[in-house]
Amino acid sequence: MCALHHDGHYTATISFENPLSRSSSRRMKQALVIGATGGIGGAVCKALDAKGFAVTGLSRRDGLDVTDPDAVSRILGGLDRQFDLIFVAVGVLGTPEKSLSAITVDEMKTVFAVNTFGVALVLRYVPKLLSKTGRCAVLSARVGSIGDNQIGGWHTYRASKAALNQIIRGTAIEMGRTHREAAVVALHPGTVETEFTAKYAGRHKTVSAAESAANLLKVIEKISPDQSGGFYDYAGQEIVW
Repeated sequence: MCALHHDGHYTATISFENPLSRSSSRRMKQALVIGATGGIGGAVCKALDAKGFAVTGLSRRDGLDVTDPDAVSRILGGLDRQFDLIFVAVGVLGTPEKSLSAITVDEMKTVFAVNTFGVALVLRYVPKLLSKTGRCAVLSARVGSIGDNQIGGWHTYRASKAALNQIIRGTAIEMGRTHREAAVVALHPGTVETEFTAKYAGRHKTVSAAESAANLLKVIEKISPDQSGGFYDYAGQEIVW
């Protein structure tokens, strides 16, 4: 279960609440949120808790540094149960480039280390951790769509998300062989009012983290197994790769 602290953040206690502890004859649904101390991740934790899920939230505060393969292996490899929902809300924006001349190798290494390599390390454990009928949703971004790119710029961030989308797609294909009733999808949350977007929201319409979490969970609730491997926005509309 997660503990909600006075600062609004969830931290994990890798000992789980008994699913029969609540006064219900039905098994308590289990959710795992990776990136639980971020704006969207924290809001998703709260929303799932309100829906009656037993929520396990993990982040750097719990030692889960997704850029460290040993940390990912130790923490995710140490979980011994399956989840009905796995929500991955890990990412960095970096310093978006306005032109090709602004691209640097150091910036690309930093952004790809989290957005692509880090999430890929997390997804390695989805076959073990996701229930046979579960849902795995990974935050991506519309700017990672190659077909939707009409203005250029933000080269490193776009590329890191495009690469992530390919990994999500491959994960869904592999999962389809063993988890035929499950689904793995990429989700675009829109522009959300968080520290992540504070400097770059500009004229884009923004929504609160709580509203974003509610929108995303509505989409996840409607996702069917035949939509696995797809890329959807906060309204459930499919996004071109």
